[in-house]
Amino acid sequence: MEKRALISVSDKSGILEFAKQLEILGYEILSTGGTKAYLQESGVAITPVDEVTGFPEILGGRVKTLNPMIHGGLLAKPDDENHQAQMYEYGIKPIDVVCVNLYPFRETISKPNVTAEDAIENIDIGGPAMLRASAKNHAYVTVITDAADYPAVSAELQADGKTTMETRRRLAAKVFRHTASYDAYISGYLTELAGEEFPEQVTFTYELKQELRYGENPHQKAAFYKRALGSDFSIASAQQLHGKELSYNNIQDANAAIQIVKEFELPAAVAVKHMNPCGVGIGETIAEAFAKAYEADSMSIFGGIVALNREVDAQTAEQLSGIFLEIILAPSFSEEALAILTKKKNIRLLTIPFEQSKKDKWNTVSIEGGLLLQQPDQYGFAEADVRVVTERQPTEEEWAALKLGWSVVKHVKSNAIVVTDAQMTLGVGAGQMNRVGAAKIALEQAAEKAQGASLASDAFFPMNDTVETAAKAGITAIIQPGGSVKDEDSIQKANEYGIAMVFTGVRHFKH
Repeated sequence: MEKRALISVSDKSGILEFAKQLEILGYEILSTGGTKAYLQESGVAITPVDEVTGFPEILGGRVKTLNPMIHGGLLAKPDDENHQAQMYEYGIKPIDVVCVNLYPFRETISKPNVTAEDAIENIDIGGPAMLRASAKNHAYVTVITDAADYPAVSAELQADGKTTMETRRRLAAKVFRHTASYDAYISGYLTELAGEEFPEQVTFTYELKQELRYGENPHQKAAFYKRALGSDFSIASAQQLHGKELSYNNIQDANAAIQIVKEFELPAAVAVKHMNPCGVGIGETIAEAFAKAYEADSMSIFGGIVALNREVDAQTAEQLSGIFLEIILAPSFSEEALAILTKKKNIRLLTIPFEQSKKDKWNTVSIEGGLLLQQPDQYGFAEADVRVVTERQPTEEEWAALKLGWSVVKHVKSNAIVVTDAQMTLGVGAGQMNRVGAAKIALEQAAEKAQGASLASDAFFPMNDTVETAAKAGITAIIQPGGSVKDEDSIQKANEYGIAMVFTGVRHFKH
């Protein structure tokens, strides 16, 4: 019995070679539209689909393959007598190989200023229908949607005249992943167009970026997936210039580092350990900023991740090269800096497009059996309802320190306290069960540098004990959200010690 293949592709990579191989193997090739013209121009014998259906393409190509002469050939079971009787009655011939990829919907909506009309015209209807029908009937039909699979399928057809059940099932699973992803892009686009924030169902789609050696610990398997339409300012979009492949923990820490460093317009450097900042510095130059970040906690930075918001120059590279670091991440590295840093075999050097403004609209957190969805915490100092609630106003230098502390504390695990001066963190208290405990850790780290420093809290003070602890350590200015029923107690305590205290009206819990 003559075998038939149906080819209709938007992405024509590798299709000519595959079609020619099918022709050599004796397949009749059915095709439509642009694919038909392309293959015919290249010398491949084609049977137009409208000859099979007896019906022309209509509605500007919207309807081509939605016909029983096609879908009967895709869905019929050769070992089902009723199916075969109906195939004979209506003159339907089986289709053995299907090669289809879809209109470029994702690429279309990625274009700047795309119109809804253009996006909707790039929603493929016939393609997914053929793919799903073929994949459903994969016991008998070989269906291909990825050009990477042409060589393997071609090799099996040449060797045995057919593909194995294992191959057909693998390809069918790939088809349903592909159509599910395709529909997720469409539903996401139309949901956003309709202005729905929390629809009754939500589907996200990701593409494998790399398999990881292990997860948080060596006994845990892990992989890294990239959201195709996600933020460009992302570790998933970073370019690795040097060093070992990233680990699960590297990715988590690097993500935390870039979220902090993007808070600053001045040259800034951030050192991160276990997703918390251990040192943050700002300066007139990136070298000065990193020197401050290192000075902030020269012990914890060992084995950490450093993110910088300016190109790494030779001077900064010399400083960085003297420390054991897992990752250095920046917008770029000068040639001199690369020459210095690549002497270290394993250090990972990454660049990320800091100029990209596109941000993810939602953050997702997986829990067992569910998913949490929330807007990113992009509320900064400029948006806060800042007011001084004490008798003393902050000095100019204290204002600079308060702004720095407020920018950092929202990225520290709650309960969080950050002690700063105008250019660097001096102490970080992270993830404590009570706020006084977090303050004690931060102040102990700051030690004598707490004298005249400022303190930032991610949430309000339920009691005045944090103010008392800060005052005794020498803190002279505090920034916190306010909003406690006992705010007045904290204000009175601050006035008692001559501390300037600022309320922002916004808390920054980070769990």
